[in-house]
Amino acid sequence: MASSQTVIPLYNDSIPNSKPSANIESATYEGENKILIVHHVSRPSLTVFLAPKDKANGKAVIICPGGGYSILAASHEGYDVAKRFNEMGITAFVLKYRIPDDNTMVNKEIGPLQDAQRAIQMVRERAKEWNIKSDKIGIMGFSAGGHLASTAGTHFDRPVIENKNNISLRPDFMILIYPVISFDDSIGHIGSRDNLLGKNPSEEKIKYYSNEQQVNSNTPPSFLVHAENDDVVKPQNSIYFFEALQKSKVPAELHIYPKGGHGFGMHNPTTKEDWVLCLKGWLEGM
Repeated sequence: MASSQTVIPLYNDSIPNSKPSANIESATYEGENKILIVHHVSRPSLTVFLAPKDKANGKAVIICPGGGYSILAASHEGYDVAKRFNEMGITAFVLKYRIPDDNTMVNKEIGPLQDAQRAIQMVRERAKEWNIKSDKIGIMGFSAGGHLASTAGTHFDRPVIENKNNISLRPDFMILIYPVISFDDSIGHIGSRDNLLGKNPSEEKIKYYSNEQQVNSNTPPSFLVHAENDDVVKPQNSIYFFEALQKSKVPAELHIYPKGGHGFGMHNPTTKEDWVLCLKGWLEGM
């Protein structure tokens, strides 16, 4: 799907926080819809989807596919979404971020966040080359990719990468689709938590990565989508995050659908509303 796009390694030299290891990455097409699943990512990259020159509006989005911090659902939560953004005149970058793994990382809890921060840094550094406005760069995530995106949007002032030129690591906006937000026992997606932090994280770590507890007035404006009957990631993840944004007076829009479950990507088959069109209106009105 990305064969005609430019794929860029995220790091020019050595990958930070990595251990010497064999590259055992693999990809499979799974399920009725033949979703592209990428396994064992240890060499992160960005796939560039440039908006057509006659449509380009200067906005850019970095897309983090979901997968519970165990795999990446790279097609319906990645490449397909990027193509839809291109139709809207928005340049998109699909982030193939590292899967947390003690065999490939010194500290697995910061690996994905390093990759998200580096992606923001790289896109800002090369904004002119890609015809992007450096203050119109957002981040998007689905499911556990939504946890990564919301971590990037709430922890940007705590860099986990080298940033000699003091490039802003703050996304200008966030798009969070059925996101894992919290690691709290009551509403958190414990599988994602276990994969990122291990089986017995401290209360301090749980709070630190429960992003509804990390919102402040400088958190980026956010657009959220969830289904009420999501039995994988509870809708309270989006609701509590939205309420925290409201409390801090951060502009936000939340769409809760009665049905749709989890993992529907851009197309919730239970409603005639196209949430991507709602997102388009939100982005145009920002």
